[in-house]
Amino acid sequence: MLADLPESSTEADASVVRVLSYNIRSMRDDVGALARVIRACAPDVVCVQEAPRFFRWRKAAARLARASGLTYVTGGATASGPMILSTLRPRVERTEDVLLPRTPGLHQRGLATAVLRFGRARLGVVSCHLSIRDEERYAQGRLVLSRLAALGVPHGVVAGDLNDRPDGRTFGLLAGELQDGWAVKPWGREHTTRLGDPLQRIDAVFATGGVEVLGCGVPMGLPGVSEADLRAATDHLPVLAALRVPVG
Repeated sequence: MLADLPESSTEADASVVRVLSYNIRSMRDDVGALARVIRACAPDVVCVQEAPRFFRWRKAAARLARASGLTYVTGGATASGPMILSTLRPRVERTEDVLLPRTPGLHQRGLATAVLRFGRARLGVVSCHLSIRDEERYAQGRLVLSRLAALGVPHGVVAGDLNDRPDGRTFGLLAGELQDGWAVKPWGREHTTRLGDPLQRIDAVFATGGVEVLGCGVPMGLPGVSEADLRAATDHLPVLAALRVPVG
């Protein structure tokens, strides 16, 4: 049985926030299994990658939010894939979807961003899905850091599918400026590729320096998260982090 991850809480000087990062492959797989995994993780915020982007995408996003017990915050087609969902716990102060410069012949990429308030603690959130090409991916990594800083709050989190491993230069760029959740406080499983595929950690949750990482990793073994559902839900494994966010 997986060791307990701290539950969400709001205190006078800080709030514990559970953040889930999940590439859902445009909901082309078993949406019921996907929703069960998300619910079992009990996240306050979900940073989605590969959200539906085409015909009736808003309806699909609403369906996932409803099935997961969450609400839509921002992103989806307007961010070319990244999306943010949350519970009703945080107050949404503002949101912005950003399209990144596009390389001809490659997919359009974007960022879903939001500033959320948990009690008196404010958290900037960036959901991202970076390029498969190294040069473009590195430029996007620099833009992620720039957009996080532009949110103008002291504490922030970046979560997403990096298409890069910890020894890659874009992963290293982000880990050099932010805390890599798994490296700081490993919990659960490390590798985020589909079960049975080559072991790689290409999905991650990063936090700014003032945030305390209480645990971060793939929630295999968490009560309610079955291997069958993880296999059926999508081709990535989710990353769950518990973060203690101080009052600014």
